[in-house]
Amino acid sequence: MPLALALSPHLDDAAFSCGGTLARLAASGWRVVMATLFTASVPDPQGFALACQLDKGLPPEVDYMALRRAEDVAAARALGIAPPVHLPFREAPHRGYASAPELFAGTRADDAIVADLVPALAGLIGAQAPDLVLAPQAIGGHVDHVQMVGAFREAGSAVPVLWWRDFPYTVRSAAPKQPLGHLFADLPEMTVVLTAEDAARKRDACAAYTTQIGFQFGGRAGLESRLAEEGARERFRLARTLPPDFPRDAVAAHDGA
Repeated sequence: MPLALALSPHLDDAAFSCGGTLARLAASGWRVVMATLFTASVPDPQGFALACQLDKGLPPEVDYMALRRAEDVAAARALGIAPPVHLPFREAPHRGYASAPELFAGTRADDAIVADLVPALAGLIGAQAPDLVLAPQAIGGHVDHVQMVGAFREAGSAVPVLWWRDFPYTVRSAAPKQPLGHLFADLPEMTVVLTAEDAARKRDACAAYTTQIGFQFGGRAGLESRLAEEGARERFRLARTLPPDFPRDAVAAHDGA
């Protein structure tokens, strides 16, 4: 059974950005695993980190990340994939980023998280032995996405990579920030067209992140409206040749081998 490993910075990124493709792979006989890097619970959050919890309507004593990890389990179930993997790294608000603008203003000089991510990712990839990796392009410029891309590239992998477009940043601006765009500009583009079942599984998976959809989209209707802006398709940049077991009937456009 071929294995696809989706590397997600946050608990929702993979489902939001490539959940339909993950569902299609699972339905085609692949084992599919979402692994999220920044999932650590931090006791007694303060400052901006606490504000990120309070603005979701959650009181300070609630373990926010435990709720989010449970949502991720439900999302994986909705996609029909394996139980997710949660790595124990802290999100950016717990690493000194003190406001929402700072999350998109470039990485801090004292943010040394890549040094910890590299061996963790290398170990994860070695243990999972994937035939295909799916990872973000860091469209939008969130520092956790940027740091994850840097760490993954440093960890190294010889398997094909589908670099996804980071939703919802792709629909928040006509020209979303792409700080790492130069890394992907020469890679062939690939589009996966979703079946009605793929799209439904993706919508249900995204809706499982209940702590997020109210704040980000105003509820499920808003989420589905923004997903509709992308159409029933997901776009990628492809590094290396697709594995032979990839469901070719899903590929609508592929500029390359």
